[in-house]
Amino acid sequence: MGAISLYAKASPDFAQKLARSLALLKSAAASYAPLTQASSLGAEDMVITQLMQESDIDASIFVLDTGMLHIETLVLIGRIEERYMRRVNIYQPDADAASEFVKNHGQNAMYNSLALRKACCHIRKLEPLERALAGKKGWITGLRREQSSTRAEVHDIEHQEERAKLNPLADWTWGDIWHYIALNDIPFNPLHDQFFPSIGCAPCTRAVTLGENFRSGRWWWEQKSAKECGLHVAAVLSSRPFVEG
Repeated sequence: MGAISLYAKASPDFAQKLARSLALLKSAAASYAPLTQASSLGAEDMVITQLMQESDIDASIFVLDTGMLHIETLVLIGRIEERYMRRVNIYQPDADAASEFVKNHGQNAMYNSLALRKACCHIRKLEPLERALAGKKGWITGLRREQSSTRAEVHDIEHQEERAKLNPLADWTWGDIWHYIALNDIPFNPLHDQFFPSIGCAPCTRAVTLGENFRSGRWWWEQKSAKECGLHVAAVLSSRPFVEG
């Protein structure tokens, strides 16, 4: 069975969630321009891109191509550009820094220690993210409270030092995500059909089994509490729910 067959089941209040998400995106586009979407090309972010199209907002899209993404992930960039007629901006790690890291620590350094894994994430994700967000007043993510215990307190709007972080899917369930994908025939990563709910770099991602949480397939060799790369753990100055009107 594929992901849609397994998971697509809308919450009873899905229509209200959808309306709030669209309203949040429209409000964000008016309040935090220039605005951009940080897309991991996972199911949530494919939903975000569709919502951006539906709400007709002016926002760019970027992808962090770490140099270690699955080919199934990278293929989605072209599908987004063809479907939505939107350019996807691609940010890659500094080639010299990435090469030097591999030279000094090996291609599979991330398995050797948490410090090396985080150093790899910094080179391949965090530094490119800084470039992607330069000059932006707001960025949109696919974070959901249901994804993990570390994300249980995600707010609709988080005010950071230089910009606002918008999480329009914060209260969506996994069933809501797949219901919306099915409803709109949204392209998605075929790895989701192979029990990959959360998809990152190929060396750092595995399929999950029944009963495991959404992010258990990320950095599975580490302790359960270490399931973030650093993209979403920056200091937040204030957070608040979005109120329409």
